[in-house]
Amino acid sequence: MITQILSMVLPVLVMIVLGRVFALKGILNDERHAGLKTIVGDVLLPLVLFKAFFTAQYGGKLLLVFVTVFMSCLAALAAGFALKKLVRPYDKYMPLLMTGFEGGMLGYALFALLAGQDQTATYAMADIGQTMFAYTAFLAALKSAEGTGMTPGAMIRNMVTNNAFIGMGLGIVLGAAGVYKLIAPMGLCTVLLETIEFITAPTSALILLVVGYQLNFSKKLMKPVAITLALRLGVMVVIFGAVSALLFSILAYDKMLMLALMLQYTLPAPFIIPLFADLKEDGEYVSTSLSMGTLVSVVLFVFVAAFSLI
Repeated sequence: MITQILSMVLPVLVMIVLGRVFALKGILNDERHAGLKTIVGDVLLPLVLFKAFFTAQYGGKLLLVFVTVFMSCLAALAAGFALKKLVRPYDKYMPLLMTGFEGGMLGYALFALLAGQDQTATYAMADIGQTMFAYTAFLAALKSAEGTGMTPGAMIRNMVTNNAFIGMGLGIVLGAAGVYKLIAPMGLCTVLLETIEFITAPTSALILLVVGYQLNFSKKLMKPVAITLALRLGVMVVIFGAVSALLFSILAYDKMLMLALMLQYTLPAPFIIPLFADLKEDGEYVSTSLSMGTLVSVVLFVFVAAFSLI
């Protein structure tokens, strides 16, 4: 079992360490890193999401998981507001660090290592609720923390101009309409899916390289960051227990779905916080929290990997 766990965990550690080494050695700079992020975010990830949702099984099960995960993210956000006084004076963005998951830039990469590229549709089922949350309630709360607010029109513009969301949306529309089931027996469908699989094969490695490059730590912020991460972990343990108990009291137990949920609730907060907010003096706190949260996720990934082998 140890060898099997290492085969899943070691690639994650190697690529993250390489990303950090490339940053320190100047092999990757901000310009090259931005280029890699563009390739991943605008090309590879949209294709991964399209394939996952295009081939997904639609019905009551997906809807139930979607609603449950979305509501769990709202609950975590509410918990963040209730607990934010514990990290003053870094409480402005703390509730945002307590909710949501970095599925796009981390979740799909890790789940592919756990279950294989052909199982991404299962992770997509767990991810759709938090993705919708990220582009609606999460962004609204983020802009509220900034003091600017966000209109429904602005939320919609953010969604329809984001390639990853477009890929997901197109996959959902075509998949839910039954297009995949209709053309699956045709050879052309196989060619299309195999082409997407070939193009997206390096996605996991590139994502982890990008994550390693952008790791950032500030020693002076270790105490508030440690408190934030401990609170997030505690809240997520409670929420994961409630979500899994609810879902599997209604649905038949599905180990792959359980694995997807386990992974999801160990992930760090969304990396979009610095992209959509002018963090100013809180930038270091948010960046360090996301970096440390990523390392915590990698540690917890060991236990998720072990569960996958049971």
